[in-house]
Amino acid sequence: MTEGPGRQVTVCGLPVHPLTLEASVAAAEALISTGGPHQHVALNAAKVVKAHDDPELARIIRSCSLVNADGQSIVWAASLLGNPLPERVAGIDFMLALWRSAARNGYRVYLLGAEPEVVAQTARIAAARGVEVVGHRDGYWDETAEEDVVAAVRATRPDILFLAVPSPRKEYFLARRQNDLGCALVVGVGGSFDVVAGLRSRAPRWMRRAGLEWFHRMVQEPRRMFLRYAAGNARFIALTAAHWARRAGR
Repeated sequence: MTEGPGRQVTVCGLPVHPLTLEASVAAAEALISTGGPHQHVALNAAKVVKAHDDPELARIIRSCSLVNADGQSIVWAASLLGNPLPERVAGIDFMLALWRSAARNGYRVYLLGAEPEVVAQTARIAAARGVEVVGHRDGYWDETAEEDVVAAVRATRPDILFLAVPSPRKEYFLARRQNDLGCALVVGVGGSFDVVAGLRSRAPRWMRRAGLEWFHRMVQEPRRMFLRYAAGNARFIALTAAHWARRAGR
């Protein structure tokens, strides 16, 4: 892990910073002040399972400067494994908090990812909240267009790049090109643009607190999400149980 905000704990072999939302924003501001490049990652059960199967993805996550517990399942697993976290820091909450920080501090922001109309609407909403949005682009490009995407971001000299493309494509892209993007901090935000733009609704607060946001997403996108959550959640529970058993057997 590079120049991160101090102490970290481990969940199923991956690092997490035990920070509140407020402390995470302060850590991000400190990283931005160094000029970077730094990468943030939001860790959830699906990403833990993918990293277990993909050593390169695990290596990339371990190299990130700031890792938050995006899923309530990560908070529960950390507690079970003897590494309690102060709270869940959902990716969308972190993004919106960083928008407020950007408006206060004058950070330049680039939005990259999602459908063209979604990222355009997200950019309008961010700008209406006082964020200096210096550019935006959709998340649909292939290898032949990668250089153009990187050049477009670099030309705007953003302090923060919010990247809304799926994992592990997002992590692999940054492993290749982070040093070429010319920004201090890259923040992976998953489907947050879709929520901000109104394409999808967020789970009610009680569902989030109960760790049921995954169920809300599955109801909205059953074809895409059912197998991911049915198989992924079961594997995450098995991985957590295996780590717990190893810890208990010491």
